[in-house]
Amino acid sequence: MGSIKIEGLKKSFGNQVVIPGADLEIENGEFVVFVGPSGCGKSTLLRVVAGLEEPTAGRILIDGQDVTHAAPARRKLAMVFQSYALYPHMTVQQNIAFPLKMAGASADLIKTRVHEVAKSLDLLPYLERRPRALSGGQRQRVAIGRAIIRQPTGFLFDEPLSNLDAALRVSMRKEILDLHGRLRSTMIYVTHDQVEAMTMADRIAVMNAGRVEQFDTPLELYRNPANLFVAGFIGSPKMNFIKGVKAGEYGAHTIGIRPETVALSHSAGKWQGKIERVEHLGAEAVVYVILDTEETVTLKVGAADDLAADQAVYATPQEDKIYRFAADGNAIRSA
Repeated sequence: MGSIKIEGLKKSFGNQVVIPGADLEIENGEFVVFVGPSGCGKSTLLRVVAGLEEPTAGRILIDGQDVTHAAPARRKLAMVFQSYALYPHMTVQQNIAFPLKMAGASADLIKTRVHEVAKSLDLLPYLERRPRALSGGQRQRVAIGRAIIRQPTGFLFDEPLSNLDAALRVSMRKEILDLHGRLRSTMIYVTHDQVEAMTMADRIAVMNAGRVEQFDTPLELYRNPANLFVAGFIGSPKMNFIKGVKAGEYGAHTIGIRPETVALSHSAGKWQGKIERVEHLGAEAVVYVILDTEETVTLKVGAADDLAADQAVYATPQEDKIYRFAADGNAIRSA
């Protein structure tokens, strides 16, 4: 089991309020991602769940048990840090075995469990190496192995891939998801990368200034963002926002249009403008268009050799893919 419930949680450091109030209910076996810009409170919230920070108010329940003021070891959660936090003087085998050794487990049990964990993470050939002789991805797998060996109720990942290069991040994402598929343990994963969040999570908590703006599945966040912040954070390139007369035509203070839902034409269309620049990406292109209202919109189109800066063009959004937002930033839902 590994359900985690966060009720009215607040966290302040002196007079600085980091988390003004958070409520989340994470189901057993779920892969949940906390995502948001730097400084939004996602890592602080994770540390409070882990017991590494004391909450100012609110409660944390694991499998229905109140652990708000319990020591980290009593929560049966394993944490994997961005920095790996490996012991440099120990071998891979000793690093992985360390939690069981500290718990007083027998030598036979430690040997068996280390072999099982190392095999599952493809680390058997490296058991006698020290961390300095490993690649970044191998070090991260050792850190994960040290967490797995405890057989915890859940896993907490604090930006574990941010020190890796782009190609290795993609492969490590797959490894972590494969691990989740094998263990079916509850996992909370913190990242500032919305692509990581969208590709890994069962559900995502989008955070802003310590608040959970929306907690939902990746597709629901993309299709039905609750407000301007979520709409602008989820999706790449980010959603276009247009105010003024064009928004007023749709009965909104602001309208949002995703770059992939706008058609581009040289001959006719809804909005007239001029291409500012084009980014050719091979199979597709990202086009920046300055409308006649001086607003700039971003479009994602198929490969287009005939597009260039300063060309006069027309942009036509798909009417059923236009998002409407009120003056307070909240989405206006269709009746």
